[in-house]
Amino acid sequence: MEKLKQRWNIKSNIQLFVILLVFAITGSSAAKLAGPLMELLTLRQETTNPWIYWMLRIVLIFPIYQVLLVFFGWVFGQFQFFWGFEKKMLKRIGIKLK
Repeated sequence: MEKLKQRWNIKSNIQLFVILLVFAITGSSAAKLAGPLMELLTLRQETTNPWIYWMLRIVLIFPIYQVLLVFFGWVFGQFQFFWGFEKKMLKRIGIKLK
C-alpha cells in the first residue's frame, strides 16, 4: 500500500481507501450499465453471436467507465486525482485533452 501512496502522491490511508473504493464502484457500475445499454441497442445475448455480443459489450464498457470514474471521483471528493488519472490514461491511448 505504501508503494501506491508514494506513486499516486497520497498522504493518508483514508484517501487511499476512498480512491480504491471509487475504482471498485466505477468498475461494478460500468459493467452493470452495459447490460441495459446493449438492450437499448437491441443487442441481446440470446440473439447475437456470443463473440460479437461480448466484444461489443467490452467496447461499450470502456467509455462508460471513463465517465463514471470522473463522476464518482467528484462525488467522493477526489475529482483532482481522478481527472489527472483520466487525462494520463487517455493520453496513453492517443486521445489528447486540453
